[in-house]
Amino acid sequence: MTTLVEVDGASGEGGGQILRSALTLSLLTRRPFRISRIRANRDRPGLRPQHLAAVRAASRVSGGQVTGDRVGSDEVAFTPGEVRPGDYFFDIGTAGAASLVLQTLLPPLALAPGSSCLTIRGGTHVPWSPCYHYLAWQWRFFLARLGIPCNLTLSMAGFYPRGGGEIVARTAGDARPRALQLTERGVLRAIRGFSAVANLPREIAERQRSQALHRLRTPLPDVSPDVSVEELPASSRGTVLLLLAELEFGRACCFALGARGKRAERVADEAVDALTAFLNTDAVVDPWLVEQLLIPLTLADGPSSLRTSEVTAHLLTNAEVIRLFLPVEIGVDAPLGSPANVRLKPATGEISRLTRGAKGTCSARS
Repeated sequence: MTTLVEVDGASGEGGGQILRSALTLSLLTRRPFRISRIRANRDRPGLRPQHLAAVRAASRVSGGQVTGDRVGSDEVAFTPGEVRPGDYFFDIGTAGAASLVLQTLLPPLALAPGSSCLTIRGGTHVPWSPCYHYLAWQWRFFLARLGIPCNLTLSMAGFYPRGGGEIVARTAGDARPRALQLTERGVLRAIRGFSAVANLPREIAERQRSQALHRLRTPLPDVSPDVSVEELPASSRGTVLLLLAELEFGRACCFALGARGKRAERVADEAVDALTAFLNTDAVVDPWLVEQLLIPLTLADGPSSLRTSEVTAHLLTNAEVIRLFLPVEIGVDAPLGSPANVRLKPATGEISRLTRGAKGTCSARS
């Protein structure tokens, strides 16, 4: 019988990422786990709706068994079944981050033998999580490079606190992750992005764009950023500004969201500050991407190395959770808050023993 993995939900940065990473790894390795002290140090500890949605979604795609799946629960036990490709619909029911539920499920479904379509309803542009456009512009780009291509569509944007957005993701399945070597950035080739509003005056998006272009002139006098203005379909109100730095051998993506009482210029400043902080290092990829690629890269066909602009608590915590499930080596050569090289050495033969379920299609709209 497979040994139960014990996970401390209050270790490291202590957030919901620990649970989501454990779910993904459990689906990939078919190892059951029990997590206790879920988000114990947060203002509202235990499972929140978006975490509960991830747990139940993981159970649905694998026919797994779960206990403790209720809002507020501080302990969950999960025993996965075989991941079943198919068409799935999940509704978080709040403005909880649809992107985080998607990132929990996509790697296992991408490695499964057969195509899948995931439709997730909830928040698509909400604080403390990657917005839809970060996934579409940055995460998807690097997933394709490492051998996990997927298609993403935004049916409707959903801003905090109302939510109501919807993301559709499709994967062909049968993915075989490849190693990545991203240690030299090369020259800066371009900066592009967009400034958008939903159910608000277009003038707000234009102000965000104008401020971003003004701020970028001083540090980057020889670059002409291409930043468009857009209006997003949504049932809620909100704004977003995203900037992407395209490097010769890498790229960084930074975004900021509007909020009630938050001036358009401040939204622009937040995105520009994050991008210029990255460009002032020798990093090849942004810190959010590195932590999001750790799990796929630990399943790759060889060692990987990435140069990031900042070691985050999320990165270190995610590495610890991965080590509980897989005999991999993950090295970070600098302390928290510093630029670093992140090196990953997968265990030989791990991909061959990962779950590869039956090729039938399972429809799970509910």
